Amino acid sequence: MNSDERKSAGLLFADEIAGGELSPAALELRDVRRAVRSRPVPPLPVRLAQALALQRGLVTYERAVLGRLAAARRAALGEAGAGPPRLLVRMDEFPHARARDLPERYGTAAFRRFHRIMRSAGVPYLLAVLPRPSHDYLNPAADGDWPLTDDELTALADACADGAEPALHGLTHRTRDPSPRRHSELAGLDAAGLGALLDRGEAELARAGVRPRVFVPPFDRFDARQWAQLAQHYEVVCGGPASVARFGFHATPLSRGGAVYLPSYAPFYGMAEAIEPAVRRVVAAQPGTWVPVTLHMGWEVDRGWTALERLAEAMAPYARPWSELLGGKLAEGVAQG
Repeated sequence: MNSDERKSAGLLFADEIAGGELSPAALELRDVRRAVRSRPVPPLPVRLAQALALQRGLVTYERAVLGRLAAARRAALGEAGAGPPRLLVRMDEFPHARARDLPERYGTAAFRRFHRIMRSAGVPYLLAVLPRPSHDYLNPAADGDWPLTDDELTALADACADGAEPALHGLTHRTRDPSPRRHSELAGLDAAGLGALLDRGEAELARAGVRPRVFVPPFDRFDARQWAQLAQHYEVVCGGPASVARFGFHATPLSRGGAVYLPSYAPFYGMAEAIEPAVRRVVAAQPGTWVPVTLHMGWEVDRGWTALERLAEAMAPYARPWSELLGGKLAEGVAQG
């Protein structure tokens, strides 16, 4: 295994290595190498084919990724490789991208309700924070973005004090492309433009007392050539189904060029009512692996909160803080701005 693959194996067997049950040399097994293989970003036609196969269910996360990770643990640990999943729950985003347009529906009150549900169930989660919410975010010709309000800053500080771990979620969330298939705040930016966006986003959150080490790309889209720059800034870079057409289909989590790439895929990416049966399946399967779960506050607002409440109860015994992924804090200095 190369250095990235060894680090990926370290993520998969972190508890066992720390406990002295396994040495790094003991992980040089075929099933382990297969599960953590670091693959290059494929050419565009392959990425598009992967995205289509994922959309149509011809390739699934449960078979292509989760099954291989579980097999790797069985190969290295035997029956001891089985165990409960370690759910990494992520919520996109606060403030909601439409908070400036529809504050009564997607504003701070809705977020506080989401947080109460997670907190009451005891579910730690990653919070993708949008530094400067914009107007009409799906229209690249629109303009206007604003800093977080006092109410939003208070809600953010309260959530982080309750255990939510913040991540940077772009800057304004306004797409640079009007096509729904190409919505992205990052795609097409050169290195200077991307650096300026990240620097400004971090500066805005620093005023709120937040210094995140995790990045969640708006719309889950970024250019493959931007990976190295993102990996220099953050310890973890997230993704989702929309990442596949631009970056390829990869296992998760994997170490890649200095950062952990952590995309989330269906059926653990979506609405609570669809995620809940998947959580119950993975609990029954006992893979002993990290499983990324992605929720969207706006989707739960639109469908009511009952399904989210049920999902939170199902996830609670298995949800782990994101800081455990790398054995330390993923954000520093959270305080009210």
